[in-house]
Amino acid sequence: MLSTGAINIQTREMLEGDLPAKALSLVQEWTELHQAELLEIWNTQKFHQISPLE
Repeated sequence: MLSTGAINIQTREMLEGDLPAKALSLVQEWTELHQAELLEIWNTQKFHQISPLE
């Protein structure tokens, strides 16, 4: 079963979904690191790849 979720870029809170706690924590960490870039993508709709967590 695939887990999915929608995350608020600004607050890093899960808006909806069923991510396991560990996965949510990793997504929140990644979102915090790339918040400005994610907001730019959201606002411009110019999509590009963002580096993963290391």
